[in-house]
Amino acid sequence: MADIQKDASTRMQSAVDHAREDLATIRTGRAHPAMFNRINADYYGAPTPLQQLAQFTSPDPRSMLITPFDRSAIGAIEKAIRESDLGVNPSNDGNAVRIVMPQLTEERRKEYKKMAKGKAEDARVAVRNVRRSAMDQLKKLEKDGEISEDDLARAEKSLDATTKKFVDSVDELLKNKDAELSEI
Repeated sequence: MADIQKDASTRMQSAVDHAREDLATIRTGRAHPAMFNRINADYYGAPTPLQQLAQFTSPDPRSMLITPFDRSAIGAIEKAIRESDLGVNPSNDGNAVRIVMPQLTEERRKEYKKMAKGKAEDARVAVRNVRRSAMDQLKKLEKDGEISEDDLARAEKSLDATTKKFVDSVDELLKNKDAELSEI
């Protein structure tokens, strides 16, 4: 019984972590390296994550300087960023790629908020699916006679508390992202 609850808690935490990563990729008015997590550049014929190809620095809140470890990759990095869904136009000075984040329009902010709400809802659904799966396992144990009805009730109450904790943390992530998107 404890193993089922521990496994459920671990899986719920991974759903929250995934939501945190997803929400970090949504562009706000600020530049940060997490925006580039899902972008791959064609490096010697293989799609390679930008984090493995370059160092990211942010000289000011609205710009990002990407310095490749191998200068021959600069064109591939620039092309990958240009073709991504970030909506930015990188410039290349021969040594590094510079990106200046444009101000978000009100329409784009609303679109990003809607996207963030969708990602948060996906995370909540994932957490609830883990709860349902764990409850099915616990009910099977009770049906097989390995645990009593009282044990099942206690486990369900504990599982509900755990589920609420993780759903609340997803809600907190969404609230923080919403506040970031609302900043002008």
